[in-house]
Amino acid sequence: MRKDFDHDWGTLATEVLTGMKEWRLQHPRATLREIELAVDEHLATLRARMLEDAALASDAADGDGDSAEALPTCPHCGSALESTALTPARTLTTRHERQVHLARRYWQCPACGAGIFPPR
Repeated sequence: MRKDFDHDWGTLATEVLTGMKEWRLQHPRATLREIELAVDEHLATLRARMLEDAALASDAADGDGDSAEALPTCPHCGSALESTALTPARTLTTRHERQVHLARRYWQCPACGAGIFPPR
C-alpha cells in the first residue's frame, strides 16, 4: 500500500474551503438548501480526488513488489496469478458527477490462462 497517496489533499482542501467562503460572501441571502448544494458542489472535487488516490494506492492497483504469499490466486485452478500489464485507464463518474480515472493491473494464470481484473 502506498503511503504518500494523500500528498495533494491539503492543497485541494484549502482551495475547496476558500472557494466555499468566496461563494458564501457572494451569496449572502442564500437559503440553507442553496448553501447545502454549494457545499456539496465544492466538496465533490476533493471527494473525487480522495477516492481516486485511495483506490490507486491499494496493492490491487499495481501489484508490484507483492510477496508470493500475497499474490492473488486463480479462481479456477488455484495457481498464483502473474501481473501482465496495466489496463488502459477507466474513467468512472462519481455520485457528484466528477470523473475518477483508474488504471489497474491485469492478472493472468500461467497454468490455465484465466485472466481477471482487478485481482482482489
